Amino acid sequence: MSENFLTLNRVAGLTLFFWIVKILSTTVGETAADFIAVDMRIGLVGTTILMGIITIGAVFWNFKLKKYFAPAYWFLIVMMSIEGTLITDILVDNFNISLITLDIVFSIMMALVFLLWYKIEGTLSIHKITNNQREVFYWLIVLTTFALGTAVGDTVSEYLSFGYLNSLMLFGSIFIIAGGLFYAKILNGVLAFWIAFIVTRPIGASLGDLFIQAPVDGGMGIPAGNINIAFFTIILIIIAYLSISKIDMTEKN
Repeated sequence: MSENFLTLNRVAGLTLFFWIVKILSTTVGETAADFIAVDMRIGLVGTTILMGIITIGAVFWNFKLKKYFAPAYWFLIVMMSIEGTLITDILVDNFNISLITLDIVFSIMMALVFLLWYKIEGTLSIHKITNNQREVFYWLIVLTTFALGTAVGDTVSEYLSFGYLNSLMLFGSIFIIAGGLFYAKILNGVLAFWIAFIVTRPIGASLGDLFIQAPVDGGMGIPAGNINIAFFTIILIIIAYLSISKIDMTEKN
C-alpha cells in the first residue's frame, strides 16, 4: 500500500472490528458521561466543557494527520460519543427540552448536513473522505448521530417505556436488516452504511443503560466504572491490533 494512498485515506475502512469498536465506543460514551458527571461529581455542565475541550484537541489531531491513524480516529470517535451524550443530557436535564423535540431537531440537523455534504461534494461515501471539507462533514455527521442516537435511545427505552433490552433488540434488528438488504443488493452501500452507523448509537446507549441502570429501572445495576474499564480495555486491544495489522486501511474508490 503506497504512502500516497495513506495521505488520502482519512477514515477507517469497514471491517468487523469497525462495528465492534463503534458499538463499544457508543456504550462507553453513555456510561462514561454518567460516570464523570455523576459519580465523579463534576456535573453535566463541567463535564460537557471538559470533554468538549478534549474533543476539540482530538479534532485538530485528526486533521493535522490528513490520513487515517487508528488511535487518533477512534479516540475522536469515543470523545464524540461522550460529548454527544452530554449535549443531549444537558439539553434535557438543564434546559428541560423534551426528548421528542430533540429527536426532531437532531434529525433535521442530520438531514441538512447530509444534504449540504452531497450538494457540495456529490458523494456521501466514506471511501472518498479525501480532503478537509469532506472530513468536516463526516465528523459533523458523527457528532450529530451521537446526540440523535442518545435522544432516540432514551425516547424509546424510557419515554415510551420500551425498556433497555427491548430497545437493544429493536435497534439491533434495524442494524442487521440494513446489512441484510445491502448483501441482498436492495440497498446500496452508502445508504446501508449510514443506516447502520446511525443506529449503532442507540444500540450503544441501550446497551450502556442496560448494564448500569438499577434493576428496578430495568437495568443490571453494574457500576459504570466497571463497564468503562472493561469496554475501554477491549477497545484498546482492538485499536492496537488495527494499528499493527492496518487491515482497516482500504483503497480509495
